Amino acid sequence: MTIINYEKTNEDDFGFGTQIRKSPFFEATVRWGAKAFSVYNHMYIPRDFGDPEQNFWNLVDHAILCDVAVERQVEIAGPDAAKFVQIMSPRNLGKMKVGQCKYVILTNQAGGIINDPILLRIAHDRFWFSTADSDVILWALGLAAQGDYNVNIFEPDASPLQLQGPKSRDIVRGLFGDQIADLRYYWFKPARLDGIEVLVSRTGWSSELGFEIFLLNFCQGNELYDKIMKFGQSKGLQPGHTSTIRRVEGAMLSYHADMGLDTNPFELGMDRLIDLDDEFDFIGKSALKKIQIEGITRKHVGLVIEGPPLPRPNTQFWQVFDYGGVVGQVTSAVYSPRLKQNIALAMVKLKCAHLGKSLSVQIGAKDFAATVVPKPFYDPKKVKARC
Repeated sequence: MTIINYEKTNEDDFGFGTQIRKSPFFEATVRWGAKAFSVYNHMYIPRDFGDPEQNFWNLVDHAILCDVAVERQVEIAGPDAAKFVQIMSPRNLGKMKVGQCKYVILTNQAGGIINDPILLRIAHDRFWFSTADSDVILWALGLAAQGDYNVNIFEPDASPLQLQGPKSRDIVRGLFGDQIADLRYYWFKPARLDGIEVLVSRTGWSSELGFEIFLLNFCQGNELYDKIMKFGQSKGLQPGHTSTIRRVEGAMLSYHADMGLDTNPFELGMDRLIDLDDEFDFIGKSALKKIQIEGITRKHVGLVIEGPPLPRPNTQFWQVFDYGGVVGQVTSAVYSPRLKQNIALAMVKLKCAHLGKSLSVQIGAKDFAATVVPKPFYDPKKVKARC
């Protein structure tokens, strides 16, 4: 992943063009201390507001505001929207209500994972896929072109901020009132802040209590970011970025790191999201039925890695060994200052996936002992996120 340091250049040196976009909150994040960016879904995202460990503690002790406009929305609208959305996902969406969100996966014809978005039902005939880093809109357009569906597929003017952490509800209550602050987990409502129209959901990529605030007018992005920050500062709110430490603690998966087109949902333990016995059809159903019958040969697990604290998250897929033979790879790894351990997610051969299994991980030229452990590493029932 390319990191661009803002302090060492000026805006012209970024090479901005139509192929890589700035978020509506870009200028505000720079004013509030963003120092470096990477690219996600063809848009710049802030990745550095200083010490990542301090960002972690700001999140778990207070609250942080993250520019995640890179989570682009793919809207499916029209008379056949519900039918079309169902053909894209193995999860039964038949009872999904307007105002509800669901975590879903999108699979291709081989059962590989294209994306793991949050789905929002905006209206009876209108849905948003809030996507991870892959071109879901192209997949959707391709499917629509091959079938007889009365749908309109496009990217709406909707850009989310994440307000996450234990103080986030108090901040949302002060900004939007009780109806929004008391939203149920994985539900959303429209709201307004001083004339700025938004949609607020009880979701987020942090494993903490949190909200996502979807701006509905790109031109008001910097104004919205500033208003939230200025109000929230008295309650401990800090500008920040999504925390790798906290997301690995919570075993939250990252597309391209922990999964991709060569990964199937059963390897990731996503069985609950695969409704193979229901009557509806979806892309990849026959492939997933075959995988279910034949069984998987590898599994995504949690690891504790011995040795000194990792200085940063992994930037490559470290090999995992058992008695000198390669049995898998680390997909995400970081040092947790709260757990005082190096924790990791890894894809390993099924025979090596049982709890307590001793393995080793090669980092650079050195081997470090590792042990398969339960995941998530912290708050396994996600009580904090659901509270």
